[in-house]
Amino acid sequence: MPSSPEDAPGFTDPLDSSVLHATDNGVSWITLNRPEAMNAVTWDQRERLIALLARASADPAVRAVVLTATGRGFCAGADLRGAPPTGDRIPGDVARTIRLGAQRLIAAVLDCEKPVIAAVNGTAAGIGAHLAFACDLVLAADSAKFIEVFVRRGLVPDGGGAYLLPRLIGPQRAKELMFFGDALPAAEAERLGLVNRVVPAEELAATARAWSLRLADGPTRALALTKQLVNASLGADRATSFAAEAMAQEINMTTQDASEGVASFVERRTPKYRGL
Repeated sequence: MPSSPEDAPGFTDPLDSSVLHATDNGVSWITLNRPEAMNAVTWDQRERLIALLARASADPAVRAVVLTATGRGFCAGADLRGAPPTGDRIPGDVARTIRLGAQRLIAAVLDCEKPVIAAVNGTAAGIGAHLAFACDLVLAADSAKFIEVFVRRGLVPDGGGAYLLPRLIGPQRAKELMFFGDALPAAEAERLGLVNRVVPAEELAATARAWSLRLADGPTRALALTKQLVNASLGADRATSFAAEAMAQEINMTTQDASEGVASFVERRTPKYRGL
């Protein structure tokens, strides 16, 4: 018996049609659904995405997440028209807005305790590109493209862009993308290492489903600890990383899945992980 309606396979959350949510076979599918706006993210959508990612972390029935969108665009950036009204701007307002807004959204993806797959169906620009790059695995339709659009507006990249891109492709490539703001086709993004796999557009959903089901069948806590180790290693020295690795393995060995993995190896059978 599911602990809540959303635990039931195929359940679709009716609360917000602009961010669709369904759980199926241990996978949480989160879909941006404002195709008429190329899925530019409003304030309300951002808060819903953050809440759904937090819920995925806390729900033992969810063992992987797919983030995707409808229409021709994955996410065209931030749409501030839906933000709560504010008075006259004072010093500190912009920085505070970014900290509490775009940076919280990117952090929610990075900190999600379940592996997150981006299935990029179309244009990912600005915060939309960073939303994809923050995911653990990135699939892209062959028609997709990525744009560091900020320079076109005379803006500094936000939403974690200057943190994410140098760690993914190095500072020189990151600066090239951010200085010029040129559209980066999916195939080139794959060559640079920003995308794991480019597939024909009609195969994107099926590929995302296949990858997410493999993750959902895996040792969920081990994957969470692995994600944490890799993300933390990008800003840590060797001694800190080695210490974190040893502690993560210590913690992981207390899980049922670790015991099952070892037992299945000894017994020469396929492990059956439960995410516990």
